[in-house]
Amino acid sequence: MPRRAALAVVVASMASSACVVVPVTVDNYDPDCGVVTHHMVLQAVQVGAIGSCGNQACVALVIAAAGVTAASAIVSGSIVVVGNAAYWAERRAGCVAPRP
Repeated sequence: MPRRAALAVVVASMASSACVVVPVTVDNYDPDCGVVTHHMVLQAVQVGAIGSCGNQACVALVIAAAGVTAASAIVSGSIVVVGNAAYWAERRAGCVAPRP
């Protein structure tokens, strides 16, 4: 493997080292409604790092790490969309606007 390709593999492996994307619920108090509101956000978390590897094994590890990161982003993103829709409906049901 040429030095440039080896360097590219090492940099890519360090950049995509076993990260996953997880949904996180954030709570806020809405003083206008007098209720605690919730919403979900995505957060990237590193669960491992690719240590030493050689040639084809390194390429396979980088591809696997990128696949895990992409899959977790898709699944977690779907959870966040559904969760935020549910939290929006919950807020609408719990918030009674003050009457003038």
